[in-house]
Amino acid sequence: MAENSYIVRDRIPLSAISSAIEVSLERRDTYRIHVVPEASAATDVLIDELDGRRAAVITERTVASLPAYRITETLDQRGLLLGSMVVDAGERSKSLDTAYRLIDWLAQLGLARRDVVVALGGGMIMDTVGWVASAFMRGVPYVNVPTTLLAQVDAGIGGKVAVDHNAAKNLVGAFYQPRAVISCLEFLETLDPRQARAGLAEALKKAIIASPELFEYIERHAGELVRCHSSAVGPLVRAASAIKTELVGRDPYEVDLRRPLNFGHTVGHAVETITGYGPVLHGEAVAYGMVVALDISRARGLLDAALAERIVDLIRRLGLPVRLEQLRSVPPIEDVLGALDKIREIRDGSLRFVLPVELGTTLIAEDVTDDEVRQALLRTAADHVPAGRP
Repeated sequence: MAENSYIVRDRIPLSAISSAIEVSLERRDTYRIHVVPEASAATDVLIDELDGRRAAVITERTVASLPAYRITETLDQRGLLLGSMVVDAGERSKSLDTAYRLIDWLAQLGLARRDVVVALGGGMIMDTVGWVASAFMRGVPYVNVPTTLLAQVDAGIGGKVAVDHNAAKNLVGAFYQPRAVISCLEFLETLDPRQARAGLAEALKKAIIASPELFEYIERHAGELVRCHSSAVGPLVRAASAIKTELVGRDPYEVDLRRPLNFGHTVGHAVETITGYGPVLHGEAVAYGMVVALDISRARGLLDAALAERIVDLIRRLGLPVRLEQLRSVPPIEDVLGALDKIREIRDGSLRFVLPVELGTTLIAEDVTDDEVRQALLRTAADHVPAGRP
């Protein structure tokens, strides 16, 4: 018998004809998140994670002209590069059309089940490539190498992968964990300030729902974090990554949809959908969505007015929108409500709002009315006396 051959013997009895066959399956995914200071270290870690496997790198056009793309060149020099593909930057590329083109390319490339897909870029690349990897040959390994702050603190972690549809954001997707995540702080030095602020929104979200300590850290270092060139960024990326993995680990497949991580996303996703997935960055939409949720919580008497103002002030200090008219594309309030109605239909007739009660404590509310949302949108669309204030 050949060295790698072996015999399998089973003795499975006939099942009872009248009984249902119960299926019990369990899968446990484990992967590492590496936060490294320099591109050379990121490349070394990636090569270690590949462990001799070939890589197909998928990136976006903006990254192809940045130092981060040198990872691809190094893989080629080491004989580990199967091929590379560049897609257009922006949320509009997070689509089924892009995904199908990438699947065709991987098939033509001859990607084998043991090979690894490398997602090199921002949140759009993380989501799109992750879903492509989950679908190709029923699932091939992929590694996330996030190049934006938002991707490092959020999109690259947790295994929620998807593409957008005209009906709703992230409508077509899966839960599929990466083989590894490699966050390189040097990549953030070339980040556009607007993109940096969008990433800070997702880090701040995690601080509000789960870590008073991180919230205070962001308050102390807000000016440095916005510039994204400071040594203050490293602890932020590491802390936000740890918080997300802790929260996702409790419910990795979202069996219970009532999750604090959705804070700001109910209205945020509606804004992104009706503005066409592009003019308003994800982090900007989430920041505004957080302000709306804070307003609803304060109006209900759940959240102390002073704390609400403290949080909104920090959102403002980070250069993020706290008023509807501050969005790059300003949607009509009735259109936002209409988009929320569509989200309600998709989610079995209910909208779940994450309402902060205090730092690290949230209420998951399924009884927020259309009028409450409308009033919050109106209050955050113009100068007003905040609810709960005389």
